[in-house]
Amino acid sequence: MKLIPLITAILVSLGLYFLVIERETLLAFARGQDPAATTTAANETTAEQDVEAVVAENRVGVVAMHSEARVFDSAVILRGMTEAVRQVNVRAETSAIVISEPQRRGAQVKAGDLLCELDPGTRPASLLETQARLIEARARMPEAEARVEEARARLSEAKINLTAASKLSEGGYASETRLAAAKATERSAVAGVASALGGLETTRAGIESAQAAVAAAEKEIDRLRITAPFDGHLESDTAEIGSLMLPGDLCATVIQLDTMKLVGFVPETQVNRIALDALAGAELATGDRVQGKVTFVSRAADPATRTFEVEISVPNPDLAIRDGQTADIAISADGATAHKLPQSSLTLNNEGQLGVRVVREDQTAGFFPVDLLRDEADGVWVSGLPQKADVIIVGQEFVTSGVAVAPAYREASQ
Repeated sequence: MKLIPLITAILVSLGLYFLVIERETLLAFARGQDPAATTTAANETTAEQDVEAVVAENRVGVVAMHSEARVFDSAVILRGMTEAVRQVNVRAETSAIVISEPQRRGAQVKAGDLLCELDPGTRPASLLETQARLIEARARMPEAEARVEEARARLSEAKINLTAASKLSEGGYASETRLAAAKATERSAVAGVASALGGLETTRAGIESAQAAVAAAEKEIDRLRITAPFDGHLESDTAEIGSLMLPGDLCATVIQLDTMKLVGFVPETQVNRIALDALAGAELATGDRVQGKVTFVSRAADPATRTFEVEISVPNPDLAIRDGQTADIAISADGATAHKLPQSSLTLNNEGQLGVRVVREDQTAGFFPVDLLRDEADGVWVSGLPQKADVIIVGQEFVTSGVAVAPAYREASQ
């Protein structure tokens, strides 16, 4: 038996054993280290790797993004419509036939322009009659005043006669009969003054009644001319000639368009952020952009929607804005910091709170309730998160707070 091949095989086997099995010991010996300590450290490292492997096997894989709060243009966004700043239905106040030619819708009118003229009928004659009664009543006034003066003169004379009769009666120069007659004359004079004053008041009442009748007749004639209350445009034709107008019947509709209102409704959670005179802008359905200021914020909510009405005044000198157009409105408000996240990152916790799940420093999942500030096409703006947060955007529905996760990160733009 040849010994050399056998010895060679044994040496090769020992070399392979040290190179593979005792590699760490061999390297430690080559570096001059203690082989026993190196073996212990290697065993501990292997144990830690085994524990990490077991933990890693129990972690839930999620996709997260690094998010940092930034200044957010916190304008209040709402949807509304345009309205004319004034719109009045001009109606008749008396009954008569229309005698004026109609004006067609779209015509521009000035304040005081005639819209509908009604047939006066017998109203001018009634006015003349009331004016004549007023003249007659005023003519009675001097006579009534003269009667009062005459009655007062008689009363003065009666008082003088009564005084004289009383003194003569005291001296025995006049009889009791004369004194009694003087007293009766004095009382009759007092009654005459009262009667004259009553007649004077009656005459004055007659004058006032005649004046009221004249004013009523003049007002009735004024009602025959129905005029525009302000500068604007006719939104409807005026009443047709020959038609019978009754009190309350529509003559025309006038709207003022040189200033428009943008009317929208803001949720109760956002109403306190809107202030009077705040700047606002809007984009109409036509694509036109307009600007104005907030002129009204309702103090009472709509009972059905729990929203508050907001009005914005917008100049419209060229009449480009029409009544009833849809508008997307943005009202400026104080700025704040917020996170912009994908809509899919929002979730609910066990209590039904809206929020997002995050990766905490210990690589476990956490939950933060958030407030939704604005919903845009490419994401949502939320508040309630720290300045920096690792937000789980995929897999948040499969973890709860405290569950270990294995996050893979991606950029917000991906």
